[in-house]
Amino acid sequence: MAYKILVPQTLDKSGLDYLRELGCEIKMGSGIDRDTLKAEIADCEALYLRTAVIDREVLEAAGKLKVIARYGVGVDNVDLDAAKELGIWVVNSPVANITTVAEHTIGFIIACARNFYRGDLATRTGDFEFRNREIGFDLAGKTLGLLGLGKIGSEVARKAIHGLDMKVTAYDPYADKGRIPEGIELLGSREDLFRTADFVSLHVPVTDETLEGVGAAEFKLMKQSAYLINCGRGKLVREAELVEALRSGEISGAALDVFNPEPPADGNPLFSLGNVILSPHNAGLTQEAAVRLSMDAVRGIEDVMKGVQPKFPVVVPDRR
Repeated sequence: MAYKILVPQTLDKSGLDYLRELGCEIKMGSGIDRDTLKAEIADCEALYLRTAVIDREVLEAAGKLKVIARYGVGVDNVDLDAAKELGIWVVNSPVANITTVAEHTIGFIIACARNFYRGDLATRTGDFEFRNREIGFDLAGKTLGLLGLGKIGSEVARKAIHGLDMKVTAYDPYADKGRIPEGIELLGSREDLFRTADFVSLHVPVTDETLEGVGAAEFKLMKQSAYLINCGRGKLVREAELVEALRSGEISGAALDVFNPEPPADGNPLFSLGNVILSPHNAGLTQEAAVRLSMDAVRGIEDVMKGVQPKFPVVVPDRR
């Protein structure tokens, strides 16, 4: 039996077209607040979402729900324990935008090293002497420290080593040492990573262990010339403490694709700082990645609908 699928937010049409070809009924949602989700999910077998928050209350209102498909990697917006208890699969798209996010990360690193943001503003305002006043630096030989060495972190490392001739260090106590890309130096502590890197790039998921785990203590360890790069999750960083480190010159700068909270509020102090580069959580979004993200997610729905083990399961339900 083909599923009725709730889609609370606009997503790439390739996945929706594929689901329609399977005979599924697509129910476009009218909002992502809890009450709207509860009302609209009640008659649906599948939920295909991006950032909508799906808590236990929403799931308990979804009496027919069989599968939740996440367009993207992170599933911290879904109550996974409740899904498991209620017999609901959760699938995601964990490999579709690895290269995409890695490219954005590398772009941030280059932009910081060569003062792209301030140089652009100076040029537009006729300040051509900027070229002599704020001279950037080469990346060859500089140290990139990766907090987390999963798929994206490893791809960033490969690009930095082979494309930019950077030295790459990493701290990840859970890394499979047999699958670490050649050329990466594994460090024994987070402290060593922050202390020695010219750039620290965050590539860990949000867990109880990592939630707001980067703050004043870590910035004190960093070189004054160092930069923080975050294309992971905003909740990894104590944002107010980062603002203070940037304002005081404790670290040289930062490049952020994610925020805590998100989206950032009007008047966020980061907006007024000249030593930070910002993007609107789009590191993983390109035309090509959108299609891959969409197709991986909807094929997870198809697998559950057909009684097949999904390729990318996050939650295998207690009862099916």
